[in-house]
Amino acid sequence: MTYQGVLTKMQTELGNPIQYYLVFENDFLNLNQLLNKEISLHFDGYQCLNCYKKKKIYRQGFCYDCFYSSPSVGDWIMKPELSTAHLGVADRDLVYESKVQLQPHLVYLALSSEVKVGVTRKTQMPTRWIDQGAEKALVVVEVPNRYLAGITEVLLKSHYSDKTNWRKMLTNEIVFADLIEHKLKLQQLLPDEVQEFFYQGATDVYEMKYPVLSYPKKVKSLSLENTPHFNGKLIGIKGQYLIFADGTVFNVRSHEGYVVRMEL
Repeated sequence: MTYQGVLTKMQTELGNPIQYYLVFENDFLNLNQLLNKEISLHFDGYQCLNCYKKKKIYRQGFCYDCFYSSPSVGDWIMKPELSTAHLGVADRDLVYESKVQLQPHLVYLALSSEVKVGVTRKTQMPTRWIDQGAEKALVVVEVPNRYLAGITEVLLKSHYSDKTNWRKMLTNEIVFADLIEHKLKLQQLLPDEVQEFFYQGATDVYEMKYPVLSYPKKVKSLSLENTPHFNGKLIGIKGQYLIFADGTVFNVRSHEGYVVRMEL
């Protein structure tokens, strides 16, 4: 059986384990059902997720022109502290930016390789944590806009990493820690304007269980540009990665905008 389409990040459904789906224009596939089965991936080209033209993908599923013009990939996406919609100041499109930035945001601690700090819109909980491959996560503050979340993250980054070590996450080399203990210690570190938003649900630790049959000892990343045809046995799915029996891992999200065929 063959599935074909433009890759976008895997859709997820919280469960025990988490359910993963590849969604194409005319079809979708539950990837959990493919565990312990052989899969062939074939790279057939590109399609920008913004303009839909068959142009080479530059970053985040966008071609070069769209990456530098679309409001959905402005610098404030990766650096929330650069958000300015609360001031009525536009980066690329104030209407779009106001819609995204002026809504409740969370600053959280997550455990994916070690304790890390991050920011997400409240509506993206727990999707954001699943996409990062977090085993556990805990909300620190809930603020009314992206800017406040951003300045909080910047301050906490001097004490915690804001990156996941993807190799350790995929080999399950996790430094476990008590997130509640960390949260209670960092309250005094919060900016003054954020103190009132400290999230009181201190014991609400979210746990994620991933569909992984076994973890590899070493991993090697698959790039479809370098290896346009790949065949392997799927043994796990974690974060936005497919994990194969030979230690190959495929980051679906980093291949957004790639046109692929998947043969089962």
